[in-house]
This record gives sequence, structure tokens and C-alpha cells, in this order.
Amino acid sequence: MLTKEMTVGQVLKLYPQTVQIFLELGMHCLGCPSSATESLEGAALTHGRDPNKLVAQLNEAITGKG
Repeated sequence: MLTKEMTVGQVLKLYPQTVQIFLELGMHCLGCPSSATESLEGAALTHGRDPNKLVAQLNEAITGKG
């Protein structure tokens, strides 16, 4: 289960199927250096998204539940 403290880079490495969710939300900087160290919470806030909703969407994508 993902948490908002995890980095974008960690999530992408562990769960490449989450790329589509990031892209759909307008979070296109997946390969930029900050994605390696920026938390999901920080990335969500930077892009005007609710961190809790982002984590929920990502968890749905990796578990197939939703």
C-alpha cells in the first residue's frame, strides 16, 4: 500500500502501471530529477491536487480495486 510520504520515483519504480494516473492528472515530470526525491504529497500539492485522493487513486491502480 502506498503512502503520501513515498517518493514519486519509488512509486514509479515499484509500480510502473501508475504512470497513466500521473499523466492523467497533469503530472508530466515523471522523469525529472525532483521526482526521485519529491513525496507524493509534495508532488500533489505542487500540481494543485489533493494528496489523499492521489494516493487513493494510485492504490486503486496497483490493487485493481476501485
